Amino acid sequence: MSTAAILKVPGAPALAYSACGQGPGVVFLHGIGGNRHNWGAQLPFFARQFRAIAWDARGYGDSDDYPEALDFPTFAADLHRLLDQEGLVAAHLVGLSMGGRIALDFYAGAPERVRSLTLVDTFPGYDDAFTPAAREAFLRLRKQPLLDGKTPREIAPMIARTLVSRRVEPAQETVLIESISALHPASYIKTLEAMTRYTPVADLTRIDVPTLVVVGDEDTLTPPLVSRRMAQAINGARLVILRGAGHLSNIEQPALFNTEVGEFLTAMPR
Repeated sequence: MSTAAILKVPGAPALAYSACGQGPGVVFLHGIGGNRHNWGAQLPFFARQFRAIAWDARGYGDSDDYPEALDFPTFAADLHRLLDQEGLVAAHLVGLSMGGRIALDFYAGAPERVRSLTLVDTFPGYDDAFTPAAREAFLRLRKQPLLDGKTPREIAPMIARTLVSRRVEPAQETVLIESISALHPASYIKTLEAMTRYTPVADLTRIDVPTLVVVGDEDTLTPPLVSRRMAQAINGARLVILRGAGHLSNIEQPALFNTEVGEFLTAMPR
């Protein structure tokens, strides 16, 4: 991201983001273990035709931490702040995993500010297939090592292995490990709790903007079956399955990802 300016959205908390290029805004939203650097292969590519933006969500990367517990819809409120800071009436949203849930949340509250949705390795919410007990078990699994005194760097290799494909390149796995290692433990735990206990399921049938659904063929966290059902529920949505990719498909298959998402975005009126 060396060509991208590092900027701040003022307020409490202040939000850091990288941005480059000119044109319609495309905002990239990272997952629960990520930060804006996860989009390092995307920003320069999309900056050729767009204002390409990647944020650090509150409590991530170079964004500020915050003292209160997190209410998940606060992420959508922060996204309003970012668009306002950039002077964008509306933007294309590209959300990975948790970032996809944020994009869906934002769209539900302000559809007029969304030009398109690209939903990457994500899900619409916890349905009956993922019970409250299962959600609590997942939450304990992810946060207990930190509560026991381990650092994000110590748990990063273990978490990364659950997210990548069988043939991941070592350099790509390193990107993911470094991302997890940079987590702010207290804010990460708040986000885990807020997301795991967030009960609304997005009404996909109400989406009325161009939508692309992207998933890695070896994503075991939000598998292709979930993405296929999402695409079927969204009017006119298109599904792309990237071969040789796990949950971070934009990192494992950056060229394919950029081509598919680039063709989707450039086909729309500017």
